[in-house]
Amino acid sequence: MSSVVASRGIDRLIREIRAERVMLDSDLARLYNVETKALNQAVRRNPGRFPPDFMFRMTDEEFEELRRRSGASALRYQIGTLKPGRGQYRKYLPYVFTEQGVAMLSSVLRSQRAIKVNVEIMRTFVRLREMAITHADLARRLDHLESRYDRQFKVVFDAIRKLMEPPPEKPRPGIGFGT
Repeated sequence: MSSVVASRGIDRLIREIRAERVMLDSDLARLYNVETKALNQAVRRNPGRFPPDFMFRMTDEEFEELRRRSGASALRYQIGTLKPGRGQYRKYLPYVFTEQGVAMLSSVLRSQRAIKVNVEIMRTFVRLREMAITHADLARRLDHLESRYDRQFKVVFDAIRKLMEPPPEKPRPGIGFGT
């Protein structure tokens, strides 16, 4: 089971919105093998479990930016003609779930698949956090090395510049007869 879930690339489904790592309701529904409508309905039935720091609805601007970057389907509006077929357009702006919100989903969706999928999602969030810490540590080390070697190279460059300077001019004796 875990290899099936991991093979779908959970890490590619985690996005950054409002400086938070989140997952879209539709992506989670696909992983849990339920309809997005059913997932959101289960969440609405348990409002106390999903405070704003666990889950929030995207704004129009955020959704447009996401759609432009990833090719997600557009929202369905009452005005205008739609392409035939169900599920091509979203009627409402999507909910996004933070790591804590995804963890809370396992208590709302009680299937065995939901539990196994949640375990894999939590592992992915932890792995991404560890990678971020590693990258920050590497950047800090690189800055330290760069500052240390910049000082050493400054001495070398100063010495080279001094060698490149023309020698100081000695006063020349004047031309002609001196009186």
